[in-house]
Amino acid sequence: MIGNAVRVMRIATGEEADDTPDDGKSAAAKELGSKGGKKRAANMSPERRAEIAKKAAAKRWGKAE
Repeated sequence: MIGNAVRVMRIATGEEADDTPDDGKSAAAKELGSKGGKKRAANMSPERRAEIAKKAAAKRWGKAE
């Protein structure tokens, strides 16, 4: 933990370069992507959400439906 704190301090003071990998996505795309699932769920009927949840639970617990 202390090592990470020292590294952050060195990056902040410019002693060390911040070499975090770029995933190729813009900040706007990341922000919109994080909102997508919530917006999709809000537009669905409760019956459709329940259907999807049941299917996911069956898949998760290995029960064939």
